[in-house]
Amino acid sequence: MTINILFTCAGRRNYLINYFKEALNGEGRIITADMSRTAPAMVDADLAILVPSIYSENYIDELKKIIIEHHITAIIPLNDLELPILSKHKAEIEKVGTKVIISNERVIDIAFDKIETFNFLKDIGLKTPQTYTTLKDVRFAMKKGLLQFPVVVKPRWGSASIGIDFPETDEELDLAFKLQHIKLKKSILNTASEHDFDNAILIQEKMDGKEYGMDIVNDFEGNYYGSFVREKVNMRSGETDKAVSIIDQRFEVIGQTISKHLRHMGSLDCDVFIANNELYVLELNPRFGGGYPFSHEAGINTAAIYIEWLKGNTSIEKYNQYKAGKLFSKCDRMLEIKSS
Repeated sequence: MTINILFTCAGRRNYLINYFKEALNGEGRIITADMSRTAPAMVDADLAILVPSIYSENYIDELKKIIIEHHITAIIPLNDLELPILSKHKAEIEKVGTKVIISNERVIDIAFDKIETFNFLKDIGLKTPQTYTTLKDVRFAMKKGLLQFPVVVKPRWGSASIGIDFPETDEELDLAFKLQHIKLKKSILNTASEHDFDNAILIQEKMDGKEYGMDIVNDFEGNYYGSFVREKVNMRSGETDKAVSIIDQRFEVIGQTISKHLRHMGSLDCDVFIANNELYVLELNPRFGGGYPFSHEAGINTAAIYIEWLKGNTSIEKYNQYKAGKLFSKCDRMLEIKSS
């Protein structure tokens, strides 16, 4: 069976391109689509295709053309901002003969809107940092002793592309909150935030403790498969730079709880803190995250598992050899970008 996989908004995720190419072992092609011809992931694909912006009126039509022309078996989106768009058009896209590996609109809404994430986690009984969208509510919480400095100030919707601030005083909080709104208007998150701009910046309790990344993997019907955890040893520019794999039953319980109530499709990346010996869940990202290579190298080959599921196979045990204590570090490599 030939399997052709299309990665949309491919960006810098070369590792995924190569993991899937290795798993396919010549029985198909890896195709990337991006609005930038110089996106690094375009270099490693078997075929790279330039597409318009995800906000263009003809974006979905262009994807459908690619699916038909190149006999695409499955689409795997890699960008947070694209998820609501593809989820909304999932049924329409699949009618032309492919599988879109993305969760339904409810799941995407919960994950994309960090206030919805906060409410979801609280409702299913998991601990999560206190979260607010107005200075008035923050100051009331501080007066009641529910919150204290430093706090976290970041965007409510989508990726934290405009940065995160950690104000330690009232004056810093006022300045950070105002500056984040100014930056938001100039950023790629403006479109995602424009329907409720006054509440588009979050102020959140800052957790002191160890930070972990966790991949919660469901099958394509939303059934739980497993949770794969790494302790973040070092961060760089908001992404995990060094991490060590761990196996801890407490994370397994959290993974099963989230899976049961969310019923997401495929791999979901989330952040967890251990503070005062309690586990706090921060964010949910229903896609492959930047920390996936650490899990992959520690023994869980989700790329190969996806391909087996696409073939209709359920015997995937050989692709799960996850081991604790595996420490890995990312490093840069040079790529030549062809001009033609």
